Amino acid sequence: MLRHVDALLRGLGRHAVGGGRVPWVSVLVLGSATGFGYGAVMGFWGGRPLQAFYSGVKVPILLGLSTLICLPSFFVLNTVLGLRDDFAAACRGVLVAQGTVAVALAGLAPLTAVAYLSSSDYALATVLNGGMFALAAIGGQAMLARHYRPLIAANPRHRIGLAVWLVLYVFVAVQLAWMLRPFVGAPGLPTAFFRDEAWGNAYVHVFEAVRQLLR
Repeated sequence: MLRHVDALLRGLGRHAVGGGRVPWVSVLVLGSATGFGYGAVMGFWGGRPLQAFYSGVKVPILLGLSTLICLPSFFVLNTVLGLRDDFAAACRGVLVAQGTVAVALAGLAPLTAVAYLSSSDYALATVLNGGMFALAAIGGQAMLARHYRPLIAANPRHRIGLAVWLVLYVFVAVQLAWMLRPFVGAPGLPTAFFRDEAWGNAYVHVFEAVRQLLR
């Protein structure tokens, strides 16, 4: 496992920039294992083993399904921009970036565990995990930029493809994360895989929260 993590982060072998076949299987296995590891730690707040298991399952689902939902639109965009021949290379970058996010989360898991041991504040736990995802996302974007660098050098239109991918992915991932709640079991609520109101719209709730603050 550590050998594959090293190859992913260093861009070696099947994970190298401009390599051969897209390493779907290896990144899927690695991302699932490391994503589950962080999710289990994240969900263990309050000493809830079942919630830890649920959250461990949901983190790889969040990362993988967000990517899968966005790929058809990303393919159409690349086709419209005349970049279809480079789509495999673009997918390689996207896939390796998602794997990097999962690995980075696993690396941050000990910090989350220490924070849980230091405080029992639920609000702090939710903000902390949001921050950990943000840090991991930065690592993923750095990896994506590494894979896109030669593509942009060959055809500047890849800048558009990269920018649209980022906007599209964030939009989908935020909504999917909202639907997959809870990741951290709220005090006073039973352990559950989904909230009863799971099918709401994240952006409506954000708008309402901002509106309440502005009153």
